[in-house]
Amino acid sequence: MRRASIWLYRHPRARLRALLASPLGWIAVVYLGSLFVLLLHAFWSKDSFTGKVAPFDWSLAAFAEIFGNDVYRTIAVRTIGIAVAVTLTDALLALPIAYYMARVASPRRRRAIVIAVLMPLWAAYLVKAYAWRTILQGNGLLSWALGPFGIAGPGLDELQNTWIVLSYLWLPYMILPIYAGLERIPNALLEAASDLGAGAGSTFRRVVLPLLFPSIVAGSIFTFSLSIGDYIVPDLVSDAKFIGNVIYDNSALGNFPLAAAYSLLPVAVMIGYLAIARRLGAFESL
Repeated sequence: MRRASIWLYRHPRARLRALLASPLGWIAVVYLGSLFVLLLHAFWSKDSFTGKVAPFDWSLAAFAEIFGNDVYRTIAVRTIGIAVAVTLTDALLALPIAYYMARVASPRRRRAIVIAVLMPLWAAYLVKAYAWRTILQGNGLLSWALGPFGIAGPGLDELQNTWIVLSYLWLPYMILPIYAGLERIPNALLEAASDLGAGAGSTFRRVVLPLLFPSIVAGSIFTFSLSIGDYIVPDLVSDAKFIGNVIYDNSALGNFPLAAAYSLLPVAVMIGYLAIARRLGAFESL
């Protein structure tokens, strides 16, 4: 035991590998193993007469049904479109908030804004989702506020409800990486741009934004991935179906091959998205 301790002390890389072996092994077994099982389920077949799943009876029927059915294609496009819309909305909202926090606000006010940004994360996800349901429903708070002006509330059958609620839920995940990225930009660069005659708008476009772009992409990893996989918010605040709803419904009905095959679509989208984000340097901004 003593010899092993001395050897590990003299070999820091081996010590690091030994420390990481257990958690990385757990991730490999649990996470990668579950993905492998999901992949296997996607190729199982389902008896069209009895409706029972036939394990290890390999088939591409689930993929054929997904790509050959207009409904599933429409749901996939809708889900990815909403995820993109949420990401762009959060980026546009987060930029001025983070810029004010990092470059304008006093230290005392900055701390107050950071607390205000983090406070929604302390509340449970379902609590916030049901709160928005109460606000948006036909006889909810928004309808009550707009009623005197003769304007009806949105109700719970509108697609934009999902966009609004998801943008609210994931906004802090976009603000924090952008704020951290702004904190890393040296003041000397901004002063140099000002000395060279660049105005505030030109400095932001040509100096701040290019340096901040990896941080924006880093924040978009959270907003995009969380939006594309969400199924509770669409179910609570709108009638529109998303990929997660289809997966949940088919799993409840025992159609595991279709649910597994459809689950691979957001996985593939996120793998591609993460590959692009890595090339853009987003991982260094996390």
